[in-house]
Amino acid sequence: MNNILQIENLTFQYDEKDLEPALNKVSFDVIEGEWVSIIGHNGSGKSTTARLIDGLMDGFEGTIKIAGQTLTEENVWSLRRKIGMVFQNPDNQFVGATVEDDVAFGMENQGIPREEMIARVDEALQAVNMQGFKDKEPARLSGGQKQRVAIAGIIALRPELIILDEATSMLDPMGCAEIMSIIREIKDKYHLTVLSITHDLEEASHSDRILVMKKGKMIQSGSPREIFAREENMLEFGLDVPFSTSLVEELMDKGLKIPEEYYDDEELADLLVKMLVK
Repeated sequence: MNNILQIENLTFQYDEKDLEPALNKVSFDVIEGEWVSIIGHNGSGKSTTARLIDGLMDGFEGTIKIAGQTLTEENVWSLRRKIGMVFQNPDNQFVGATVEDDVAFGMENQGIPREEMIARVDEALQAVNMQGFKDKEPARLSGGQKQRVAIAGIIALRPELIILDEATSMLDPMGCAEIMSIIREIKDKYHLTVLSITHDLEEASHSDRILVMKKGKMIQSGSPREIFAREENMLEFGLDVPFSTSLVEELMDKGLKIPEEYYDDEELADLLVKMLVK
């Protein structure tokens, strides 16, 4: 399969006076159709990486390739059309007076014909279950509804890659689960690639692959099972320990024989039920 994203030795410094760069020779690839999460503590360089990929900042060293094309000052605007970015606070993305206007805004800028634009707005709002809110003011929506509209505005543009920059951090657990479910459905329906910048380890656990950053460096890459398998690994990364991993450690300390691997909450519950009914 082809790489939609190739990052090689990406280095970036906000201020020349800083002792350490915000990013220090970061390299990774993302395959078309993959869901990759980048995790790390605050200041690890996650969001800086996302903003550089989306062309929101310049002045970096190294190489960013999007769909095989090297990102430059000359092609930044054309390559940004291949990327849709959903931010932490959806209010920062709203520009339209109504939900319908807001979802249409990006397409208007791209010169999409009106009939096609109307069809895409309807399709995008239906995909996020917000078709009944077309005439509502975005400011009057709940946090979860606002994030759905922001996502609709992105998928209406038909990008190849969606970047979620802490997109669920302002939502409660139920709202977060709803948004993640919608993103997964959209990813499969439109054959998208997802790069998620997140501190939510439960959210990251559903990724195909996880990249761990620390102090501007990429320190580990692997499947959720590989990354979350041991509590000491998470502490070494400077991250919180997933509840299920911590619970497995406690149960094993009390003598319960559980296969040593990562389980999400649902998998662990199923395993414990099976062990209890034996």
